[in-house]
Amino acid sequence: MILEQLSKSTFRNQFKLTEKEKQYIEDKGIDTIRQHAYQFVQTRLAPKEIKNDGKQTPMKGHPVFIAQHATATCCRNCLYKWHRIPKNIELKKEQDDIVNIIMEWIQKQI
Repeated sequence: MILEQLSKSTFRNQFKLTEKEKQYIEDKGIDTIRQHAYQFVQTRLAPKEIKNDGKQTPMKGHPVFIAQHATATCCRNCLYKWHRIPKNIELKKEQDDIVNIIMEWIQKQI
């Protein structure tokens, strides 16, 4: 399983949700967080070409951003390295898998 592989990475394993981020999830609800994840994936990862690839996902500011770094779904380079998703294609069906990985990580954190 990919989350098990990622947990062995020192870099990926450093990401944890803070109490503030957990509270945000509780306040907004998990369904809203899933919607946010889809929005971020659609706008920041799904396009065929991304101008600022490698820098499009902040390291803080939203629980989904933290989860993206922890799950290597933060940029196209990481998606290729860890998930073998090619870089120069528009993501369509892959979006569900990416969001599911993000949400699984979030669920484990809360």
